[in-house]
Amino acid sequence: MSMIDRIGTTLVLAPHPDDEVLGCGGVIARLTASGKPVDVAIVTRGMPPAYPPEQVEQVVAETKASHALLGVRNSHFLDLPAAALDRVPQAELNAAVRKVILAVQPDTIFVPFVGDIHVDHQLVFSAAMVASRPTGGFRPCRILAYETVSETNWDAPYLSPSFVPNIFISIDGYLEKKLAAFERVASQVKEFPNERSVRALTALAELRGACVHVPAAEAFVLVREIDG
Repeated sequence: MSMIDRIGTTLVLAPHPDDEVLGCGGVIARLTASGKPVDVAIVTRGMPPAYPPEQVEQVVAETKASHALLGVRNSHFLDLPAAALDRVPQAELNAAVRKVILAVQPDTIFVPFVGDIHVDHQLVFSAAMVASRPTGGFRPCRILAYETVSETNWDAPYLSPSFVPNIFISIDGYLEKKLAAFERVASQVKEFPNERSVRALTALAELRGACVHVPAAEAFVLVREIDG
């Protein structure tokens, strides 16, 4: 039985809009196509004056359109300040993540990688680990960390945790839907050779796929799996 077969209800934690599509949009599409529920929680929201309100509303609308294409069941917007999670008390962030976990009751959680260069990503990872401790009631049985181009690849190798995937999930037949979902978050799409481009995402999916001899894949670090 493959990991996809073992997954029931999924929650994807995304520090910012589009992280979920970049990191595991293909897996989301594959899961929902098989009738499995996937919820996405966008942890942060752009706040003025750094982010004009009209820009924020545009990104929210784009995110909802992207999720609709992927078949996401529910989109949760936690509305903590973007690029400023280090100013939010850790207990408050932990509680926000725990609340959405309890609401969704996922057996599988996808989280950003702890070694990402963006501090928001690091803090969301830490909050997810605190909120998913296997004590005191509900706990997810599976946690996987995804890679986010322009974040996972830009930290300092050997000085911080390096993304060394040990799980590869085929997205053969779902890459085009992932790319289309990314294009719906139009304000975040860049021109190649920027990593956040359709061409770069295609190349990464093909590279991860070639590592395991499938046409396209997404790669993850298995953080924890509880059997039983």
